[in-house]
Amino acid sequence: MADFVSKGPSPEAQPSLTDTYFRHTRTIVQEHGDVEVVYAVFMRRPVTFAGRLAFDWLQAMAESRGKKIKIDLAYPEGAWVGAGEPMCYITGPFSVLVDLETILLQRLGAACVAAYNAYNMCVELPDVSFLAMDARHCAGSEMADLMAYGASVGSEKARSKTGAIGFIGCAADATAHFFGRERGAGTMPHALIGYAGSTVRAAEMFHQTVPNAPLTVLVDYFGQEITDALAVARRFPELAAEGRLAVRLDTHGGRFVEGLDTQSSYAVLERSVPQAIRGYRNDSELKFLMGTGVSAAAVWHMREKLDENGFDKVRIVASSGFGPDKCRVFAFADAPVDVIGTGSFLPQIWSETYATADVISYDGRYMVKAGREFLFRK
Repeated sequence: MADFVSKGPSPEAQPSLTDTYFRHTRTIVQEHGDVEVVYAVFMRRPVTFAGRLAFDWLQAMAESRGKKIKIDLAYPEGAWVGAGEPMCYITGPFSVLVDLETILLQRLGAACVAAYNAYNMCVELPDVSFLAMDARHCAGSEMADLMAYGASVGSEKARSKTGAIGFIGCAADATAHFFGRERGAGTMPHALIGYAGSTVRAAEMFHQTVPNAPLTVLVDYFGQEITDALAVARRFPELAAEGRLAVRLDTHGGRFVEGLDTQSSYAVLERSVPQAIRGYRNDSELKFLMGTGVSAAAVWHMREKLDENGFDKVRIVASSGFGPDKCRVFAFADAPVDVIGTGSFLPQIWSETYATADVISYDGRYMVKAGREFLFRK
């Protein structure tokens, strides 16, 4: 039982979690005679292949039933897979495989989309470290496991192909192992600022209580990002000079960072990266460049003010809505961000995560429902 905790539902729990028509089919096959089948598994959109957790679970379930199955992977972990292309072929007794499809597909599709998104984010910003902060957006611990795993696969692919820094950790201890760490990483929530009564006091409490943790201070609670960032840097001048202090921007999309509006955001970008405001931009790109919330202009503004006051070693952490599109805009604007905290590699359109499995062979006789002949082995 314990072995299934990390791999998915146990043999005892699985029947209640699968589709009833698959359970009926298993019963029918057991009564009327088994056959060897071949399943082809595919997705309807391009993805980055992240199937290990799904197929580890499938193998473990087959073993628990005292049977052997064969999984022929068409791609290695981290590979790009086109829409409609079979990811793998699974061969085994129909009675063993038929009722495992539901959970297999649950554990496959979303992880592959998360890996795809994470890869593109890391490639767009290869010199930025990413921290996976998806756990609180997940529907339970199993989803959190799959999403962290997906991010780690996409990150590793970006690292190996482009030398990107990629994801250096995640927020929760339970999924830290996917990133080669023993513990989760993180800073402080807004609630701690409210509890402390001031941003500086929250930083003092944090540093006093958790002295060995990196000091990264949220600075948007009071809407005084620049004022509070400078106050914290002045309170901890040694940490600031040694590069051991960071400020985190998490300004919500309902207002500008302190000292900015539309016109002054244009001016910040004009001074630092004039190419970023040339040419056509759609509404979402303009918002990421110079709109409310954590825009590229906001990060450049923070960098300017820190540098002007002698705090050029203070690092900038950014969070709030960093998905592939926002990362692409930040790369275009050469935004001086050191770390991005994100859960936005999670699939936004859940229907795009749907993986599909079809039986394409019964005892060596190729047969599939009309329109799916493209799944036959070539």
